[in-house]
Amino acid sequence: MSGWIETVAEAQRRARKRLPKSVYSALLAGSEKGVSYDDNTTAFDELGFAPHVAGLPAKRDQATTVMGQRISLPVIISPTGVQAVHPDGEVAVARAAAARGTAMGLSSFAGKPLGDVLAANPQTFLQVYWMGTKDTMARRIQEAREAGAKGIIVTLDWSFSYGRDWGSPRIPERLDLKAMARFAPEALARPRWLWDFAKSRHLPDLKVPNIAEPGREAPTFFGAYGEWMMTPPPSWDDVRWLREQWDGPFMLKGICRVDDALRAVDAGVTAISVSNHGGNNLDATPAPIRALPALADAVGDRVELLLDGGIRRGSDVVKALALGAKAVMIGRAYLWGLAAGGQTGVENVLDLLTRGVDSALLGLGRSSVHELTRDDVVVPPGFTRTLGAV
Repeated sequence: MSGWIETVAEAQRRARKRLPKSVYSALLAGSEKGVSYDDNTTAFDELGFAPHVAGLPAKRDQATTVMGQRISLPVIISPTGVQAVHPDGEVAVARAAAARGTAMGLSSFAGKPLGDVLAANPQTFLQVYWMGTKDTMARRIQEAREAGAKGIIVTLDWSFSYGRDWGSPRIPERLDLKAMARFAPEALARPRWLWDFAKSRHLPDLKVPNIAEPGREAPTFFGAYGEWMMTPPPSWDDVRWLREQWDGPFMLKGICRVDDALRAVDAGVTAISVSNHGGNNLDATPAPIRALPALADAVGDRVELLLDGGIRRGSDVVKALALGAKAVMIGRAYLWGLAAGGQTGVENVLDLLTRGVDSALLGLGRSSVHELTRDDVVVPPGFTRTLGAV
């Protein structure tokens, strides 16, 4: 990586220049028209601050605890699926998170095994989907326990979007000779990306080792995706059963409605991620930041609330905390950093957020992230969305 990345937007611009078109498009993702995708970021622009000018704190503290893990800033890594972004993939992200004192969420659809990621960052949570049989799910959770995962993140918010108005990426089942010939023009047009993989002596194989059956080769991403699509969706009784399989910190990801949040609390979860899957789920679902205040009022005193969606700067983090989140999760922001500069690029993005949080705390006259309140944020009429009111 050449030089400091000034903003997450600049990291995205560098990622677009470095990545093959299909890889960049897969990270961009989104659903249908992209209403939710756009709202996730633009909603933050509607929120203002109410700053002070004197009596400001000389020191500001960002440390907090999420899912039993002490972290140095209120930002953790959100799990994302198999990556062809950088040869070191999720291991580079885990190292960056560890270097900055925060936790890592690892997707079951990740390209690197849980053990390798835990070795890079012991503060790792494994994300799981409801897929396959109960015996299979129980075995995977037991494997995560034995490996040393610090918590489980269960993702339910994905409803199989089949198209995007701007076009979907062409992703092969596997990189065989036919696929390599097809994608060669894209790769050759991005020589730095190709050189990184050439130096590693490993092309992206698009396999998901954390879904592998004992003694069998890891399935491809689309093989695992197919198993997930064929599994009947879970009931709330199923969520309770899944919770019983794990006796540690347990996050349910994808909540936007008050009634769902109350059911999640009844099911015994310890944390909720307010999320619309980065705009990849049902399009026209409001931005998570709009739904957060109602959920904080309903269950914020009983579970940890995290916000996942649209975070691009430290001021976004502070707005989320002021409206009721314990911390936030980032996805695309760190992926842009990974594409732009590997582990160093992810560290750069985390540093940007840290500095932005510190600047906002200073302006608001808060010495700690735990002091933030709704009075620190200007919320315009009609901004919030109360979904599933009870």
